[in-house]
Amino acid sequence: MVGKLDDYLRFNEMALSLRGQRQQVLASNIANADTPNYKARDIDFASAMQNALAGSQGGLATTNAGHLQTGAKPGDTLPDGTPLLYRTPAQGAADGNTVDMDVERNQFADNAVRYEAGITMINMQIKGILAAIQGGS
Repeated sequence: MVGKLDDYLRFNEMALSLRGQRQQVLASNIANADTPNYKARDIDFASAMQNALAGSQGGLATTNAGHLQTGAKPGDTLPDGTPLLYRTPAQGAADGNTVDMDVERNQFADNAVRYEAGITMINMQIKGILAAIQGGS
């Protein structure tokens, strides 16, 4: 019974976990917007989610080679093994920093909204389970 409940909630649990980790990466980009030679990072959420659901880690492919490039250094991964990718800037800065604040704020807000949607989905799943247990609708 517990295993089935875990399976039922697993997708949204993994999505929330990845969204939370991505939010930290995006916040780090924003915090380092004025740091010389800082390279903006991100994850390919769709690929990371597919890998998490398949039980594999690492080995992500970029969705568009012009957007993100994989990091080659060891340790360039999230705690779950998802690789951090470098964001390719639209326009380079003189100090070598690749953070575009407009892009980062947009990605941060989008990810936050999707995180909240994930929480709403889990709440709806739990309410459905409780309704089934209590025999109500």
